[in-house]
Amino acid sequence: MSGNWTYVCGTAELLPGELKNVWDEVTDTPIVVFNLDGAFYALEDRCSHEDYELSPGTFDPAEGSIECLLHGARFDIKDGRPLCPPAYSPVAKFPVKVEEGGIWTRDDRD
Repeated sequence: MSGNWTYVCGTAELLPGELKNVWDEVTDTPIVVFNLDGAFYALEDRCSHEDYELSPGTFDPAEGSIECLLHGARFDIKDGRPLCPPAYSPVAKFPVKVEEGGIWTRDDRD
């Protein structure tokens, strides 16, 4: 792989309705990757309301959202926008690519 892409897992290891977290060692950023009906999305694994992991929260595939375990803030997994208080700022969204049977993501912020 060229560039700073981080390997997440094989496509068969992340089934629809599941999530997996990974660490971007280049930028030292936690990332959570979601499989929503066969499409993959990645967000920073950090609630924008309070510095807390999103991945232990509830992933709702029907709504396409993740709910933070700490205070119940929910985010759209497709674009990171907040869906309810107490969060008002979006969570960073990252690119995902599927290549050679694997899922890859990266923190592409400058």
